[in-house]
Amino acid sequence: MLGVIHIAAALLLDPQGKALLVRKRGTTAFMQPGGKIEPNERPEQALMRELNEELGITIDSASTRYLGRFSAPAANEPGFEVRCELFEVRFEGNVIPAAEIEEAVWVDAHLPLVLELAPLTRDHVLPLIK
Repeated sequence: MLGVIHIAAALLLDPQGKALLVRKRGTTAFMQPGGKIEPNERPEQALMRELNEELGITIDSASTRYLGRFSAPAANEPGFEVRCELFEVRFEGNVIPAAEIEEAVWVDAHLPLVLELAPLTRDHVLPLIK
């Protein structure tokens, strides 16, 4: 039986429709920004907290659109499944990688990507753009 990690994540899009992907320190796979949902925390609250901690972004719930719940093998925790509450967030401005984020890149999902992608990003999130 797999362990389960509950997260809230953002399909963060700039005005040109590029998506922001992040890579955590000490890992190789790029994924959506976001993170674990704390006990007694709503997914929207977790998303707002994580985007602020990881990228210096302040959003409000009015700027988010719920896209659904998706599951995939966790990229960085062998034997775990990630269950993601996914939100579309439109954002214009600078992002500043902080906390455990080593790198942040804007990608055009319509072009071939040479980055290593987390299973959730590759199989569920980026196909939503195409």
